Amino acid sequence: MKAIPQSNLASGRCILDQEPLDRVRASRRQTDDAWFAMRLSLAVGVLMLVGKVGAYWITGSSAILSDAAESVIHVVAVAFAAFSLHLSRKPAAPHFLYGYERIAFLSAGFEGAMIVIAAIAIIFAAIQKWMAGLELANLGNGTLLVLAAAILNAGLGWYLVRSGRRLNSLILEANGKHVLTDSWTSFGVVVGLLLVMGTHWMPFDPLIAIAVALNILWSGGKLMWQAAQGLLDYSDPDTGHQIREKLDVLCSELNVKYHGVRFRATGYRQLVEVHLLFPRAMAVGEAHSLATAIEERLAAELSTPTEVITHLESEEDHETVHHREHYTGLPQ
Repeated sequence: MKAIPQSNLASGRCILDQEPLDRVRASRRQTDDAWFAMRLSLAVGVLMLVGKVGAYWITGSSAILSDAAESVIHVVAVAFAAFSLHLSRKPAAPHFLYGYERIAFLSAGFEGAMIVIAAIAIIFAAIQKWMAGLELANLGNGTLLVLAAAILNAGLGWYLVRSGRRLNSLILEANGKHVLTDSWTSFGVVVGLLLVMGTHWMPFDPLIAIAVALNILWSGGKLMWQAAQGLLDYSDPDTGHQIREKLDVLCSELNVKYHGVRFRATGYRQLVEVHLLFPRAMAVGEAHSLATAIEERLAAELSTPTEVITHLESEEDHETVHHREHYTGLPQ
């Protein structure tokens, strides 16, 4: 789209501050960063799984077994998240006109469900081993392996969550939260093993495993609820206030009234719909130029990548033209 001359600002037109080529380059950088983070997560996940299985092999600890079981689920979830990230960045297609971005919510829900399954498996495994009799060995070496995994996962999880928020990627953020959950699981296991070594009371091992499982069960449930909100087009109040504040300033500056604001997130960007009211005598071309200016400036000023869709209406006969009442609310 061509930039609009400075002389046309008085009629409501705006200059585009960012060239399309710069946007493409920025988008490519974001995609590259996201893929690097996802590949790193998958590689570290496999490495952690190998280390924890080895720790269980030498100790026989139910707590370490629970941690290894969570890592199995994590590797599967990361693989699905990588596929979802690839699909979400594909352009729109004839049968998917809005693109594939909402796969992010399915990915987050799947990852949350995997966390819940892992938590339930951990509880059953801990109880089963407790009832069968507790036999532990080489706890010192096993504890060191799990501690190293916990520290590495904590750093990776922080990096993934930070990258997900910076790149506005729900998939990366959800994956990072899963990695952090895995690290807390490992730290809990370490505490349990230290208590066993310090007190020689074996039940600390399964009890810590169960406590850790209950914690990650809560984390998985929260992630599933977040995914459900996205699929149900939950309207975040803070986002609504931000959109309204920006529209109030823009429409006041351009002397345009608005109503009928709706918005929803896709997992990467947000779609905003707004109805604009113009004097009936205004030329269609002029009204369209003003609407385009509002679309571009609103999208540029919001913190999340945004696509704005406007619907032009006549202010004087708006109620007459609409034979039935339609949504005219503002973000609350």
